[in-house]
Amino acid sequence: MRQRRLVVTGASQGIGAALVEQARATGHQVTFTGRDQARVEALAVKTGAHGLVADVTNGDDNQRTVDTAVARMGGIDVLVNNAGYAYRAEIGALDVAAMRTMFETNVFGLVDITNRVVPLLKAQAFGDIVNIASTSGMKGAPTGTAYSGSKWAVRGITQCWQAELRPFNIRVGCICPSEVQTNFGGRSGRNNPNKLYADDIAATILAGVHLPQRVLWTELAVFATNPWKED
Repeated sequence: MRQRRLVVTGASQGIGAALVEQARATGHQVTFTGRDQARVEALAVKTGAHGLVADVTNGDDNQRTVDTAVARMGGIDVLVNNAGYAYRAEIGALDVAAMRTMFETNVFGLVDITNRVVPLLKAQAFGDIVNIASTSGMKGAPTGTAYSGSKWAVRGITQCWQAELRPFNIRVGCICPSEVQTNFGGRSGRNNPNKLYADDIAATILAGVHLPQRVLWTELAVFATNPWKED
């Protein structure tokens, strides 16, 4: 297995943190970002990964992330666009300003940091970009205008990048998790061992990265096998 140099955004907790831990345990180098300094520092100490306090909505932060990854790891092979959050409200009571703010993270921040990484991947004619969307971006639901809209956008952007970057040996894939037991949206564990965990999504991401380079996962929805079963 080839050792990879990963950049993971929004990784101070949840899926991102689980990915940092698994990637380091597998022998990969990792630079990760988060907005909570205490969590970033704790995860860096625990894993030996390079942690940065950075916000993907800030272009200067994104450039600093790229520059730090290159300086500390010698380059970037894999970018995992994990940073994101949910704002939900019914139409008729939707705060459009809050929706725009969320899109700055979920969509425009994702585009901005990728825009800065892609020239490096093209120059080495190799790499992976993994965008974390959601099954909410595959089917609409009440209160989902803002959040689902942002994840539909991520799926469409992923398809555009696939068309552009496949000739450069750069794989672009999209992972769409169903409900995951993390602190996403301020909700901690759901007390249901049958639902997905952050470790499950992290393992799925790494499985795609570890595939032979000629193999591309374009999009993958991830569900729990039997989330309604009660133990």
